[in-house]
Amino acid sequence: MKKIIDMITDEMTVAFTEAGYDASYAKVTISNRPDLCEYQCNGAMAAAKVYKKAPIMIANGVVEKLAQSEVFEEVNAVNPGFINLKLTKEYLAAYMREMQADEYLSIEKTKEPKKIIIDYGGPNVAKPLHVGHLRSAIIGESIKRMGKFLGHEMIGDVHLGDWGLQMGLIITELKKRKPELVYFDENFTGEYPAQAPFTISELEEIYPAASTYSKEHPEYKEEAMQATYLLQQGHRGYQGILKHILEVSVTDLKRNYENLNVHFDLWKGESDAQPYIPDMVQYMKENGYAHIDDGALVVDVKEETDTKEIPPCMILKSDGASLYNTTDLATIVERMKLYHPDHIIYVVDKRQELYFTQVFRCARKTKIIQDDTDLTFVGFGTMNGKDGKPFKTREGGVMRLENLITSINDEMFRKITENHEIDPEEARKTAKIVGLSAVKYGDLSNQASKDYVFDVDRFTSFEGNTGPYILYTIVRIKSILNKYQENGGKLGVYAIGEPVSDSEKSLMLELSKFNNVMENAFEEIAPHKICSYIYDLANAFNRFYHETKILSEEDEKQKGSYIQLLLLARDVLESCIDVLGFSAPERM
Repeated sequence: MKKIIDMITDEMTVAFTEAGYDASYAKVTISNRPDLCEYQCNGAMAAAKVYKKAPIMIANGVVEKLAQSEVFEEVNAVNPGFINLKLTKEYLAAYMREMQADEYLSIEKTKEPKKIIIDYGGPNVAKPLHVGHLRSAIIGESIKRMGKFLGHEMIGDVHLGDWGLQMGLIITELKKRKPELVYFDENFTGEYPAQAPFTISELEEIYPAASTYSKEHPEYKEEAMQATYLLQQGHRGYQGILKHILEVSVTDLKRNYENLNVHFDLWKGESDAQPYIPDMVQYMKENGYAHIDDGALVVDVKEETDTKEIPPCMILKSDGASLYNTTDLATIVERMKLYHPDHIIYVVDKRQELYFTQVFRCARKTKIIQDDTDLTFVGFGTMNGKDGKPFKTREGGVMRLENLITSINDEMFRKITENHEIDPEEARKTAKIVGLSAVKYGDLSNQASKDYVFDVDRFTSFEGNTGPYILYTIVRIKSILNKYQENGGKLGVYAIGEPVSDSEKSLMLELSKFNNVMENAFEEIAPHKICSYIYDLANAFNRFYHETKILSEEDEKQKGSYIQLLLLARDVLESCIDVLGFSAPERM
């Protein structure tokens, strides 16, 4: 379905052409002065230079051609040459009816669907998720859902940290504690046990204990490095332990991500890229892309236009060991071979920007990626406490994500039960739904690249620009629709009619922006634009609600029109929050 702003621009294009001016000046924008008009066209200002006329003369000439337009209720030329526009009520109502009849509520699915891999999450196995993992998960999930909503094939990859010294440390500590395990018996040739020799709780305790011990005992660290080397060379017993680590960790990670309503299509890790490294390194050497610099194998990635120093991308250290760069480049090789994506998006801390500049340039220069495959870095800012510093527990440690979500849910439960008589079990379920909206909306309503303050009191408020306020608006709409049906009303009998008040027309104007907002938000990879839109939409609905007697309206046709408009508002709001990764309860 065509965007309303494009339809208005088409009308203006005819007027500009008939008035003798080029159609390129007919672009229409949403008014930045809604007190004066709904849309505006500033093309006469630019045309004045070309046609050597005063802008107001051009504007007046165009306005004359719109005198008989069925689209505009008001068209005014305003000094020095702005054209102010207001839509007719019938034109806007007809657009609402078309939106409601459309399977996708006016969203036009892309004509050229792309295969897009989105790399987000990035947790390390054997470690609990903490608040530092929150933004990647929330932002990445919303971008994936945005693309899917518009018709693209989106593939979310968690990209686990499951390689390197941390694995060697776990193996070494496990050997110290349980030397009798068959994984350490070099003569064992049978099948390894199906059950892991540790629980997730034990695993999460083993790694920090080993890491701390290794810092004070060089011989222990040396043993861990040797275990890492043997693991990476395919040591059968150590590979068996790695398999258990992954199974136990991934099961726990899935449970935690489920609580965030975050779902990955691929559970691949750094270990999956390792088999691609030898051939990739050989290819880079043979084709002259990589050279030895101070013992290390590197690829130069600086460009003449650089205004700051971009160091070479290191492929192998002087001792022949691989690095994160090596693994990330090999992951690109793997993705190109297995999935042939059109686009790969990385959702990572913005402090990693220089690193990804190196990796992306290296991938392009060495041609391990196709020319028409895009690589995009989406860097996010820090989630801070009220003190402006990275969010911590009261004791000063890094908070587990599980504990943060629990504390939010508890706060929502307190607020829900404070002033209402409600079944405790239902209150808990509702608190979980509303709590998730508080966390996700609190994050996504900020531009991804900016730092923000995680304020539990503000995020859980039912007033202001918050997730609970958005959900409360949706629940209010559902309540009206339910009462209408309980009183014998039937949905879908009447159609949306012309607005009878300014607040009703304002609500329709907000609804008409839906397709434009969604397309623009994905194009710019900006979930915060959807948050901004639904906040405006919720405000527009609540103004309409407070000014209109919906259920007590005596004219059944008019009441039916209101109800249909509410249905559309509900559907648009629920589509938006689904894309953001949360949902609304039936009542609050």
